[in-house]
Amino acid sequence: MIQIRHFRRGDEAALLEVFHSAVAGTAVRDYTAEQIHAWLADNRDPLAWEAKMRSLSPFVAERDGVIVGYGDVQPSGLIDHFFVSAEYGRQGVGNALMEQIHQWAGQNDILSLHAWVSLTARPFFEKWGFTVITPNRAEIGDIHLENYVMRKNVIEAR
Repeated sequence: MIQIRHFRRGDEAALLEVFHSAVAGTAVRDYTAEQIHAWLADNRDPLAWEAKMRSLSPFVAERDGVIVGYGDVQPSGLIDHFFVSAEYGRQGVGNALMEQIHQWAGQNDILSLHAWVSLTARPFFEKWGFTVITPNRAEIGDIHLENYVMRKNVIEAR
């Protein structure tokens, strides 16, 4: 059973493991080794990571007491991070997180949700009613990663 809870201080290291697993184990099918390396290297500073997670205050997915995914939604409707450990993919973790994000958005009068979505995550976000606004190229140093700016009008989902 998947449980969704609020972020707690002390979750940061486990969330970094989820992030690494998702990028290196799942996104690897859509990005080159060089792109994966740059993506992971951009998040190696533990103090910066802790600060980022604390500022995002994501929802955390647990299965049998193990953190297996996380995702946030900001008051602007931005979903900044949304990651599921590779070994827990396609087991309902992403759906549980997205349900929680939609519930929170509805409770907080968020009119639309938007995110920069990887090539890998695009089909999942489309399943949830997001549409591509524009293709995007994220830059990490001199490495470019293709992704998409996607948006969903939440009012239609209510």
